[in-house]
Amino acid sequence: MDKPELRRHALARRGGSPDAPRRLLAHLLPLVPPGAAVAGFWPLPGELDLRPALAALHARGHALALPFTPPRGQPLRFRRWAPGEALAPGPMGTAHPAAEVPLVPGVVLVPLLAFDRRGGRLGYGGGYYDRTLPLFPHARRLGIAFAAQEVDEVPMQPHDIFLHAIVTEEGVTRP
Repeated sequence: MDKPELRRHALARRGGSPDAPRRLLAHLLPLVPPGAAVAGFWPLPGELDLRPALAALHARGHALALPFTPPRGQPLRFRRWAPGEALAPGPMGTAHPAAEVPLVPGVVLVPLLAFDRRGGRLGYGGGYYDRTLPLFPHARRLGIAFAAQEVDEVPMQPHDIFLHAIVTEEGVTRP
């Protein structure tokens, strides 16, 4: 299956039980080292809701950031954010911190359309994370998805970046 076809297939498989965000939290928190700055994301419709996990990480004392989506062809920029702080609308239905305070993450939580057991990931096709992740070579890359988004194999190209682990409501996949 090529990437466009796999994207269509993966979009149709998203969704989960109402308790999926709580179940994700139980698997995610042990993977985040104490004191690590965490770059998360504001969920788009149909994505696993990461907001409860972000609130729990903030309560544990982690500095948080959300991505600012620049024009196509540029990497994401992570802006410091805490639950309750103002968000501004971004392109393609995204939201980002209104304040322009940068943060260098030690952990990057990556939204996924599909993933495989090798740590291969499929996003929306804009290449934002492909351009962003190399800027933080020491950051732990954790994909966030519903378990139903797992596929046998994501077609990877030389510029694609593998994940260190994928976290779902069902558990953790470590390549």
